[in-house]
Amino acid sequence: MHTSQKQGRDRFLDIVRAVAILAVVVQHWGMPVLSYADGKLSTGNALATPGWWVVTWLSQVMPLVFFAGGAANLISLGRAESSRSWLAARLKRLMIPVLPLVAVWLFVPDILRGMGIPEQPLQVGGAIAAQLLWFLAVYVLTVLLTPLMATAHRRWGLKVPLVMLAAAVLVDVARFNDLGLIGFANAIFVWMAVHQLGFHYTRGRLGSLSRNAALGMASIGFGITALMVAFGPYPASMIGMPGAPVSNMSPPTVLLAFLAIGQIGLLLAFKPQLNALAARPDLDAALKWIGPRFMSVYLWHMPALIVVSGVAVYGLGYETPEPGSVLWLTMVPAWLGACGLVLLGLLRLFARFETRSSGPASTAQTPQLVLAGLAIAGGLLGLAAHGFAPLSDGLTQGPAPWVALATGGFLLAGKQIQVTELGTRLLGRAVSVTEVAQLKR
Repeated sequence: MHTSQKQGRDRFLDIVRAVAILAVVVQHWGMPVLSYADGKLSTGNALATPGWWVVTWLSQVMPLVFFAGGAANLISLGRAESSRSWLAARLKRLMIPVLPLVAVWLFVPDILRGMGIPEQPLQVGGAIAAQLLWFLAVYVLTVLLTPLMATAHRRWGLKVPLVMLAAAVLVDVARFNDLGLIGFANAIFVWMAVHQLGFHYTRGRLGSLSRNAALGMASIGFGITALMVAFGPYPASMIGMPGAPVSNMSPPTVLLAFLAIGQIGLLLAFKPQLNALAARPDLDAALKWIGPRFMSVYLWHMPALIVVSGVAVYGLGYETPEPGSVLWLTMVPAWLGACGLVLLGLLRLFARFETRSSGPASTAQTPQLVLAGLAIAGGLLGLAAHGFAPLSDGLTQGPAPWVALATGGFLLAGKQIQVTELGTRLLGRAVSVTEVAQLKR
């Protein structure tokens, strides 16, 4: 095992996760180009500016999130009493911070509609608040697969991510040959391959690479990415762009796996410097603060953007200046600062759900936990795809069914359900309903 794991916290992983979440936040806050007129909110992307695609090769940090997640999952799995107890705790920890977000956004659209907000910006806000839940949906699936993938790692080592990379290439070939929907299979192959690289950092050779070897890894990853952009069907931007016929992100292409190799190699090349930086008292304190709040920061940074955009763009008529202009460069710090202040306020209200104790251990058995995880993933994916719409539009058409599915999965993960006992209760209720119906007659 990696020596830093024996000593407890791995500062390198701490700083990688912190850099990743901060990059996600800054990118999402900084790239919108917004204006409002005649009841319509116009949205653009600053990174669509010609030549700015190169920024996305570093700012697209979802590969780093899955890499660090893979390392953390393998470490915590090794410390757990059993795979079952680990899986139960992981599902609860992932889902608990989501509950307050869902509870708030079930009612926010109707409240905003009652305040006279027009339908189009209302739809945009509801979609933005939910769209990042796709990550949690996919990550829950990686958690479900982690015990199996840990066994595969011990048996086959580096062959596992290599096979996944090969599968991802085949999926892309089919996708770009008129089988578009098959591309969503790479949400598993691409992200699980990167997740598996986290295993190789924790229990493999990645954690002890020399600087030259790490720089070689970075060169290979970024080099293959560049060649595939130059000679393949892949766009240069590592995030989806408005109006682009192809997105590297939705669904993910194999390009993101090679980008991950480049990014991970680059960070590993400077691992000693990053560890020294993370050991500074001020930064160490910051890492300790953000560590237990990663999920809350991720979940609430887009609602913070919605609040600032609503006040500035809709309420005060502010328009985003031309990206790259002097005025834009002047306004970006103020915009980021306003979003940051709102996020801090939201974290004071809602981060406590993530930082407090998760309660008693689950008694659910593994098959039930797997079913619970699938329900959580399905519910979160449905929310990400459909957004938070007003409940007054109809319960079956809005977010309610997806919320019920995800929440049901969370409850299912908490306590073992005896099938015979459940059947008896359901039968008893059915008999009661029948008796009531007969009395009414």
